[in-house]
This record gives sequence, structure tokens and C-alpha cells, in this order.
Amino acid sequence: MNTTVHTTTVTHPRTVERLVAGQATSDGAGVKLTRVLTQNLQRRLDPFLMLDAFGSDQPDDYIAGFPDHPHRGFETITYMIAGRMRHRDSAGHEGLLENGGVQWMTAGRGVIHSEIPQQEDGVMEGFQLWLNLPARDKMMAPWYRDFKAADLPKLTTEQGVAVTVIAGASHGVGGAVTRDATAPLYLDIHLPAGSRFEQAVPAGHNAFVYVYRGEVSIAGQTVPVQRMALLANSPEADGVVIEASADAKVLLIAGQPLGEPIAQYGPFVMNTQQEIYQALSDMRDGRFGE
Repeated sequence: MNTTVHTTTVTHPRTVERLVAGQATSDGAGVKLTRVLTQNLQRRLDPFLMLDAFGSDQPDDYIAGFPDHPHRGFETITYMIAGRMRHRDSAGHEGLLENGGVQWMTAGRGVIHSEIPQQEDGVMEGFQLWLNLPARDKMMAPWYRDFKAADLPKLTTEQGVAVTVIAGASHGVGGAVTRDATAPLYLDIHLPAGSRFEQAVPAGHNAFVYVYRGEVSIAGQTVPVQRMALLANSPEADGVVIEASADAKVLLIAGQPLGEPIAQYGPFVMNTQQEIYQALSDMRDGRFGE
């Protein structure tokens, strides 16, 4: 779904505050991944709680997947760029994420789900982003939607930069999902050699770029592959400019901070410790998701 592009001009681009290297870890039943946005960055990158990058052509790194596990109080956005992942949840929903597809899940008051690879060899690669919910929405009814690659809005700039708009808007093209409280922007940007991409980002929003192929330059700072560029906040900044001397692929993610307390215990993200205790009690007593 390629759409008409409106030119965006950034006059005061953001600079890079610092580069962040992800931490190698494992989750689920031993799935190897890189935790790019870690818990110590949650306040700085509010409303985002976590970004995991996973990718391997070794089945032992991913084949066991993520068996049944709970979530409460936030949203997960899973973006598959290679491979297939079947998901099921406690409400009886089921779907298959395939190459280029996105699952947007609002855990709300609680959901138990599983994510299991549907292949025994080949490359499995993708990202999972955790987006916080405002206090007023943390106990809302769970919701999710699957988007096939063909259903995601896309655009191509005059310089040949191809953009998939998962959330927010870019160059006049609205994304698959919008959220009023956090106003997330989530773009997958493929830059050909010698290209430049400009994206408007409100000055008050927190933003970062993750490079997953090649390298790019932001405000004169080189950002190599598998690095996150945490973008500086300044009152006069109106966006970000990304340049690539060789082919590169990046995620650009930004959002409006909630400015609320964060209380996290594993897969539960609430505002107070008492709410965490309640989540654990509900899970123990079989009331989870009611």
C-alpha cells in the first residue's frame, strides 16, 4: 500500500545524545536476543519500556519460542522481518505473523499468550517494542490486531527511501495504528546509498533510531549497525535527518512521554507497587484478565 508523499523539511534537526549498545540475553524458552532498550532507559525514553531485537539462522536460538506468559499494563508491538511466528492467547485468539507483518497487542488488565516459531530452519528475525499505557488505561480490556505486510502503509521518497509506517505519520502518510496518549511514531526506513531522509518529530517527544543494517549519519554522528542513537531533546528541534552513504535500514521510534510513575515486575508494568502485588495475586488466584 504505497501512498502519495508530501515533502517534509526539517530546519532544526536533533543531534545524537549518545549511542547505546544492546545487551545480549535470552527470554521465553531460551530465545537468544539483544535487549536494545533496557530498564534503566525507561524514564529517559518514556513512554517506551523495552525494545528487543532477535535474529538468527540457527534454529536452536529460537525454536522453543515464548510459551504461555502473562502481560498487564502496557502494549507490545511485534514486527517480523523474516520468518513466521504463531501466537495464541487466553481469550482464544490465534494468528500467524509472517514476513513484514506486525502484531499490536494491548495487554490492558491482563492476557496470557504464547509466541511460537512456525519453522524449523531458516532465518527468524524481528523486533518487539513495549509501549506503556497511561494509568487510566492500564486495566482496560485486552485488544490486539494483526497486520500483514501488504496492509501496512508505505511510502517512497523522491530519493528512493522506502518507509513502512507502523504507527504515527510520515510525509503525509498515516500509520496502521495511532494512540492519543503516547502518540507513537514507529517507522521502518530503508535508505539507498547516498540518500537522506527527514522526519518531523515534536520537540517534546522522546526519540531514538536503531540501525539494523549498514550504518547511517545523524547530525554528523556516525551510527553503526546494531547501535541505538538516543536523540537529544531540545526546544527548537523540529525533527531528525538521517543520511546513508551506503544502503542501510533503521527503525525510527518516538513518542509523547506520559510522565507517570513506572512500577515493573517482569511482564507487569503498573504505576505503584500495590498494583504489582494485585497483579501477582490475580495471577495466582486465576483471576488474571478478568
